[in-house]
Amino acid sequence: MIRVAMLSFWHVHANDYARRAEEHPDTRIVAVWDELPERGRKEAQERGVPFYESLDELLAQDDIDAVIVDAPTNMHRDVMVKAAEAGKHIFTEKVIAPTLREVNEILAAVEKSGVKLVVSLPRLYHGYTQAIRQILDQGLLGELTLVRVRLSHNGATAGWLPPHFFDKEQCQGGALIDLGCHPMYLTRLFLGEPESVSARYGYMTGKEVEDNAVSVLSCANGAIGVVEAGFVNRFSPFSIEIHGKDGTLLYGTPEDKLLVRSTRLEDNGQTGWVEFPIPTDLSDAFHQWVQHIQQNTVASENIALARELTRLMEASNLSAARGAVVALSELAE
Repeated sequence: MIRVAMLSFWHVHANDYARRAEEHPDTRIVAVWDELPERGRKEAQERGVPFYESLDELLAQDDIDAVIVDAPTNMHRDVMVKAAEAGKHIFTEKVIAPTLREVNEILAAVEKSGVKLVVSLPRLYHGYTQAIRQILDQGLLGELTLVRVRLSHNGATAGWLPPHFFDKEQCQGGALIDLGCHPMYLTRLFLGEPESVSARYGYMTGKEVEDNAVSVLSCANGAIGVVEAGFVNRFSPFSIEIHGKDGTLLYGTPEDKLLVRSTRLEDNGQTGWVEFPIPTDLSDAFHQWVQHIQQNTVASENIALARELTRLMEASNLSAARGAVVALSELAE
């Protein structure tokens, strides 16, 4: 049995992860820490487990094997480095940290201690992502020219996001660093490595952080990635467009169908738009984390994409602040 401590209930998904830990047959929650003691005590009491006001005291306990980190983003570096140094396996909400330097410090501590780290990148394991990767691996679109992924909701206009999600210090950003994480890591996965980033943020509801955002990733060969996110759109569907010299792929425009039109398919007699089947989802990130702990394996792709996600988010924030293109080589490691 893997004994898990919840480190904060700040994030809106914290209760979801706690429920997964309670429902998984090989994990159970045994302790809680929270930067807000009142909230932490309440969550611990509801679960019948101890609450620790001191993070250091919790991490010193021998009967805690692992932690789920849902602390404010600006606390991630300190919390996770301490957890790794204490020998605790780590499951964390995205983004792993707001800057590349902080991510590298976390990963160095994780590697040195040998603990297992998995970052919640859920759409990486969805069936449509697996199908798209297979289509790209088959070369059905030819050389890629543009990848566009959009995810948006109305959390700022409908008022259902908690107020602290608009706190710039805690969140280190708004719509892009929160919701835009998903289109960002998918765009990076499909597109490949970009050289530079240009981002523009909108502030339609007068919040401290952006509620409308676009980040453009530019590659050496001229291919472009477009990442779109917002907190101000009621009916915007999650959508993926991938264009290449030989074909185009569409998903979620607006139905959850995967459509491809390609000269390479037409050469085989499949003309017009062809619908591809979508396989079932892979195991989610939490279940994979448990497996990595049990099997003593490393979530190499997950960690690499999490690092890239932070790199691209940091570059996007810098670009939006400067009103200029930011080369990824500029970022401090």
